[in-house]
Amino acid sequence: MSAVQVIDADAHVNPPPAFWDDYLPARLKGRGPRIEAGAENEDHDWVVFEGQRKPLMIVTSVAGRGADHRTLGRLSELGVGGYEPAVRLADMDVDGVEQAVLFGGGPLGTTDNDLFVESFQAYNRWLADFCSHDPKRLVGAAYLPMQDVQQSIEMLKDAARRGLRAVNIPAFPMSAAGNTGGGGFAAQVLALTGDPDGPRQYDNTEFDPFWQAAVDHDMAVTIHLGARVARPGMPHAMVHSVMSKVCMAEPISMMIFGGVFDRFPTLRFGSIESGVGWMAWMAEYMDNFYRQHPSWAKVKLKELPSHYMNHNVYGSFIRDPIGIALRHRNGGKNIMWSSDYPHSETSWPNSKAEIDKQFEGVSEEERRPLLYDNARRFFGL
Repeated sequence: MSAVQVIDADAHVNPPPAFWDDYLPARLKGRGPRIEAGAENEDHDWVVFEGQRKPLMIVTSVAGRGADHRTLGRLSELGVGGYEPAVRLADMDVDGVEQAVLFGGGPLGTTDNDLFVESFQAYNRWLADFCSHDPKRLVGAAYLPMQDVQQSIEMLKDAARRGLRAVNIPAFPMSAAGNTGGGGFAAQVLALTGDPDGPRQYDNTEFDPFWQAAVDHDMAVTIHLGARVARPGMPHAMVHSVMSKVCMAEPISMMIFGGVFDRFPTLRFGSIESGVGWMAWMAEYMDNFYRQHPSWAKVKLKELPSHYMNHNVYGSFIRDPIGIALRHRNGGKNIMWSSDYPHSETSWPNSKAEIDKQFEGVSEEERRPLLYDNARRFFGL
């Protein structure tokens, strides 16, 4: 077994669906979802919200149940480690994890933009309380909507004050307030994806004050799955899952070719839960293209694109032996292992064995950056 200390660069929390009313502002109390028990002849409970009644999804909380896990279920089937910090710490001990970076618990799938935005803050407040149980081991990533730059800056500052170490933003900015994508799952997709075809992009100088705030408060900035979100339950779900990974190259290349890292050379930007094997190819391709087409592309950078991949861009993986093999190549130097606990892809409770399998033939010295140092540097731990 690996003796290297391990930081889990992408784990998750799953607050119970009824937690919202405890953390929403007073004017929105009573607007959160509630759980309705399923009948005896039903194999799941129900989430009731804004006049809709939907089956309770438990697929994000099935750690340790293998490939035969169920998508729908009852509240009692949710893994307790997703919302009870003491249980989470015990589960981390089982898995040999020293610190875990925690993502994911919102926003609400509502068509009311006020409630939509405030649900980000409600989740961030809940997460800060969760992490306060052991702030050295539980590391929180706040979620921001990126509708309005100044609003997002204030939310970033609030997250920093609460001790959170990163902010997760949509892969592309949201076009305008009020565009919550029709509510439901669409609103949650919007929180991860934003509006890829909208008029706003992150290389616009409009966002420079936000990047400056991230630097000033030593906050890592992440995008999660996001550029093309997997759509479970729809035709070609496996295809969507593949594209959700490699499409993360688009917002990253936007940041690089748009000169964001030239303007903010210490900004740390991470692609989370999208694998890393494609990142070395991306760095090589961008360098070659930049060398061959400097005048036609009308891009002038201070360094080759691979420089920014090596200095500013990070990525997390769960199982990615190709990425591990390319760890010394440009674009592959800032990769970070993760367990994805307690989601369906998780390696828990066998992460130590999974690590040894993936890192077979890799020395302890070379394992350390991928299991510990890179995540420690990225999240400022």
